Amino acid sequence: MGEMTTCIWKVATEVLGVTKGSKGATKDTWWWNEDVQKALKEKKECYKCVFHDRSTDNIERYKVAKKNAKRAVSEAKGKAYDDLYQRLSTKEGEKDVYKMARIRDRKTRNLNQVKCIKDARDQLLVKEDIKLRWRAYFDNLFNEESESTSIHVRTTNGDTSDFPINIGLHQGSVLSPYLFALVMDEWIKARRR
Repeated sequence: MGEMTTCIWKVATEVLGVTKGSKGATKDTWWWNEDVQKALKEKKECYKCVFHDRSTDNIERYKVAKKNAKRAVSEAKGKAYDDLYQRLSTKEGEKDVYKMARIRDRKTRNLNQVKCIKDARDQLLVKEDIKLRWRAYFDNLFNEESESTSIHVRTTNGDTSDFPINIGLHQGSVLSPYLFALVMDEWIKARRR
């Protein structure tokens, strides 16, 4: 990574923080039915009882509920997969196989890649046109003669009179951290010379 990229990452992690990610894979629940939900609810209630009162009766009820929940999950999952395999072996099921493959492919794609964006006239652009659109967007953003905005500054002695601002970015602009990193990168280079 370049210095600017490193600087942006550092500032972003300091400001936004870093997550540890999800705690394991999400559970498949597409095959759940009423029996499974009822058994899991009962298991959860029994667990709460054990958590509050660890009597042998509560522990035994929890063990039974846990065993029933496992059985309900196993039966429901087996039945759901049997139904799925039956459906996939038909002519209509072949279409479902491709549909499932597309969904799986979409889930594994890199979300950082931009596949298509819209131009100023709201027309969809792809591939090479995307770079040209970004160039035009930033040229317009940096070089556009923006409307003059007048502001005043609040001080301990009162507000100043209004004065115009003809250049710069609005507070909260997404380009502010980028431009800050650019300036800091050049400043650091100059300091090292």
